[in-house]
Amino acid sequence: MSLSLSLACLWVVLASVAAMGPQRWHWMAAWALIATGVPILGGVTYQQGPIWGLVVLAAGMSVLRWPLRRLIQRLHADGRLRDERQDA
Repeated sequence: MSLSLSLACLWVVLASVAAMGPQRWHWMAAWALIATGVPILGGVTYQQGPIWGLVVLAAGMSVLRWPLRRLIQRLHADGRLRDERQDA
């Protein structure tokens, strides 16, 4: 197993440990996981190819689903994801 896949597996374990921690630490842990997950995702994609990159991306999105949902809600509230045809 390559170093990037090993780091991705370690990232998943650390994300699971962070999820079991107190709730007041969840958002700080989520930002730390995002900051470390992006370079790991890039390494996996570079070393293993786009298929494994998509697998790791899907795993990361399933772990960080609440920050992703909040981002989508915020973009909808700001009107950035509105369909432009509705305004006309």
